[in-house]
Amino acid sequence: MLNNIGLPGLLLIAVVVLVLFGRGKISSLMGEVGKGITAFKKGVDDGKQEIEDSIENARDVTPAEEKDKA
Repeated sequence: MLNNIGLPGLLLIAVVVLVLFGRGKISSLMGEVGKGITAFKKGVDDGKQEIEDSIENARDVTPAEEKDKA
């Protein structure tokens, strides 16, 4: 159903949304979407940094007898 909308269909949908909600409401909505994307990226970066820090701070707890066997 959605596979064959095409450019004219997308333009029609955009015009209908613009008429229904108005330019100001759509602008503020897009601003909120942008803030959400920024917050998501920051969360992903913080998670990566936390994992990297935990890897750097990891210590080997293998008993000495086990290390000698390898």
